[in-house]
Amino acid sequence: MKPRFVGRVSAADIVTVTNAAIGFVAAAVATVEPTLAARLILLGAIADGLDGVVARRYGSSEAGAFLDALADVSTFVVAPAVLVFSLAGVGSGFTLGAATVAPLVAGGLFVAAGVLRLGMYAAYDEDDTTTEGVQTTLAATLLAALQVAGVTATGSVIYGVVGPTIAVGATVVLAVAMLAPITYPDLLAGDALILGAVQACTVLFPSALRRAFPIALLICALAYVTLSPRFYWRE
Repeated sequence: MKPRFVGRVSAADIVTVTNAAIGFVAAAVATVEPTLAARLILLGAIADGLDGVVARRYGSSEAGAFLDALADVSTFVVAPAVLVFSLAGVGSGFTLGAATVAPLVAGGLFVAAGVLRLGMYAAYDEDDTTTEGVQTTLAATLLAALQVAGVTATGSVIYGVVGPTIAVGATVVLAVAMLAPITYPDLLAGDALILGAVQACTVLFPSALRRAFPIALLICALAYVTLSPRFYWRE
């Protein structure tokens, strides 16, 4: 007897579950290669956009929306939280203590907010051209871009604040932003394509031109977070 999903899985579903697997790999390598983990999260963001393209071109299955939310939890919620926890210097061999409290709390808040936001999006916003709160994909992209750009890397100091501390603070801010009552427009196809190209260049050429691509990605993501609720040209 064949498994019941044989013949029901679409091409878009395959891309989606691949994204979920990428999220696991990102979380697994975060303790030893944080920048590689960040690049994998960005690769997952590209896959997340690609599954929508494939679904529109070839169709999706009835399970597509559920699979997409599950994959997002893996790649854009759990993996970034593990990344930040690893950046804080506690990694795979941590012992409970004062040094672990902040990254544990920040990561826990990020996971709780991300899961709640994904559930609310699936229930209320999925068919709209706007959504309330910062998207989990965007939050994960920001955390990953900060790492690849060197802002949150171990040894980095910005205005007297060390990189891992910036990562923990950014995680808390983004956890709040994911649940904030602020309306964000969905990206137009052309803008999403440009963002995907910058993400791809960041994944492939993270150090090229003095980290120009991750810095550009960081600027684009921050501009969307701060400006799009009022100034995006969707109409």
